[in-house]
Amino acid sequence: MSADLLLTVYLHPPILHTARAGKLGFLNRIRALLAPRGWRIEVRPSGTGPRAEAPGRAGYALFNMERPTHDRALTFRLAYHFPYWRLEREAERWRWPIALTRFEPSRIEAQPAQDFVRRLRHRVLPGPAPERGDHILIPLQGHIRRQRSFQSASPLQMIRDAAATGRPCIVTLHPKEVYDDEDRAALDWLARAHGNVTIGGDTTARLRDCAFVVTQNSAVGFDGLILGKPVVLYAQSDYHHVALNAGRLGADKALARAPDHAPPTEKYLDWFLRRTSLDMMAPDADDRLLAAMKKGGWPV
Repeated sequence: MSADLLLTVYLHPPILHTARAGKLGFLNRIRALLAPRGWRIEVRPSGTGPRAEAPGRAGYALFNMERPTHDRALTFRLAYHFPYWRLEREAERWRWPIALTRFEPSRIEAQPAQDFVRRLRHRVLPGPAPERGDHILIPLQGHIRRQRSFQSASPLQMIRDAAATGRPCIVTLHPKEVYDDEDRAALDWLARAHGNVTIGGDTTARLRDCAFVVTQNSAVGFDGLILGKPVVLYAQSDYHHVALNAGRLGADKALARAPDHAPPTEKYLDWFLRRTSLDMMAPDADDRLLAAMKKGGWPV
């Protein structure tokens, strides 16, 4: 066996424990394809030290939602919902091929797309039929007090822009992000300064009955598409094609258009998930996965 045919998979808990227990389906699929071709697969903890050492190790590397450390490494990430995945050279979603590819709705049949989205909605967002209420849902992510390079405004400015529409604005916090005292104070100040801003709430419930979603590039925005909600993005994203972009249009124009925005979302979701992701339930799943490995530079 060649020493070069080694794949080291770097993971953080809890997905590390899932993989070591043999219960990470995506990795199991990779193993089933590579092992018969003479590859050896090792699963290791990720972190500062292992990432620094990775370029010096023989063979190839795989990370989960982390930037690859060298040109023999790839990263994998769930494409928002099972069984859809991406295997990419870069961690930044807005740089992926899907983000740079033009969406052509005329090439997607309407009825199969509608059927697909109906099944998807029932599976991943079960519940009563979505309603179009009056409020704007603003799901926050992290670093809310500063504007990062891929954002058109800071999250706090995004809230101010939405509040200026006069609509009720419900701002929800990400359960896995840490908000410090300054973050909390800034949000409290916004709620006091704008009587139509409420901080906190059940994101899933308020998504189902909102008028539209305003977000940087949160996965909640993608779920909004599944529920047929218009989405305004304040950052670069992989699912930008049918959203309104505040940076490109200007915040005022994007927010004004949002209530009546009606893109071909069902066709888009069909294209984004079934046609362009690694659908692990598709009959050609192995072929898709091998093609993604080859595209990433692995000798398979």
